[in-house]
Amino acid sequence: MTASPTPSPALSEATFAGGCFWCLASAFGQLRGVHQVESGYSNGEHPHPSYEAVCSGSTGHAEVVRVRFDPQVVSYGQLLDVFFALHDPTTLNRQGHDVGTQYRSGIYTHSPEQAQQARALIEHLSISRVYPAPIVTEIEPVRNYHAAEAYHQGYVERNPQQGYCAMVVAPKLAKFRKTFAELLQNDSP
Repeated sequence: MTASPTPSPALSEATFAGGCFWCLASAFGQLRGVHQVESGYSNGEHPHPSYEAVCSGSTGHAEVVRVRFDPQVVSYGQLLDVFFALHDPTTLNRQGHDVGTQYRSGIYTHSPEQAQQARALIEHLSISRVYPAPIVTEIEPVRNYHAAEAYHQGYVERNPQQGYCAMVVAPKLAKFRKTFAELLQNDSP
């Protein structure tokens, strides 16, 4: 008698916008229970957005990461905690020097439960005055999602010496790894 193959876990999806997708993708990809991270564009109007069009601000899309994860290993709540630690949710259409609606803070939900959990966390963070200014993160159902071009996928890992990656992303990732060490995969840098 042969053993049945172990069934693959039931994966869930989460979609987050918090500035440039390169940093978010790299961080989420280091978490235990995350099976795939894809950089993309979401919640805009154009039917076929390109990086150039999204950067122009004419499509209405945000740069996002779509995270496929095993909720038995890493919870959606833990992903939300990571998301809020990786960017400033109080700046409207801006993250650092990146300015425009494509860099807005957003949680694009895949279920009513995700929306409820995100709203509850924002309420808690606001009441607790974790941030010095009001949180401007939008919460909407995910819509009109498109994967970004292939050269954006795994960008930081393939281009660690590129100026933006070395000067902006690397320090954020170092802080992230210290803060969330207990959630990291064993083989994370």
